[in-house]
Amino acid sequence: MTAQQPHDEVPATVATDAGMLVLWDPQRFEAVVDDDAWEDELLEDEDIVRHIRAGALVPVNIGGDGAFAVLVRRGSAAAEAGLTEREAAHQLVASQPYLFVSRGRALVSGIEDVSGDPSDGVIEHPVPEGRHAVVVHLIDWQAEAGSQDAAGRPVPGALPDFVVLINPARPGQGTFRTAVNTFEAPNG
Repeated sequence: MTAQQPHDEVPATVATDAGMLVLWDPQRFEAVVDDDAWEDELLEDEDIVRHIRAGALVPVNIGGDGAFAVLVRRGSAAAEAGLTEREAAHQLVASQPYLFVSRGRALVSGIEDVSGDPSDGVIEHPVPEGRHAVVVHLIDWQAEAGSQDAAGRPVPGALPDFVVLINPARPGQGTFRTAVNTFEAPNG
């Protein structure tokens, strides 16, 4: 069972103990019914890359465990999704577009929660069927004045850790990122 996000503008907190969050198509992982099936499909990087290339999975991967605020925003051909001014002012880095082939919905979870029977911690977003370009933005929410309480926790209304933009793929758009690491390593 999954929690339905009524508005794409409300971030959800998503956790991972496996070092990677993912946006994924649940129909592509219906055969993942136990740990052995999960390991066959997602244990190795080459397995993950296979699903990325097929448009079934987009990594939100900074290589760390934890709970992260993730905002998914979906656009259309007429009104493409983008960052708000606040988000753009605190963006650290953006990925190149990943392919996501939707069959009507996308789930966001830790990679360990990808299965044919998603757990309650998985967040669901409606995404029209078809090919989409997904860009992941890492946001430095802590850099915004007033974003934290005295204990360093985000206050209500703080920016999320990640903004994931889903837009219809443009006709002829054929080059998509296929790396497990969402962002390019900094030079130096």
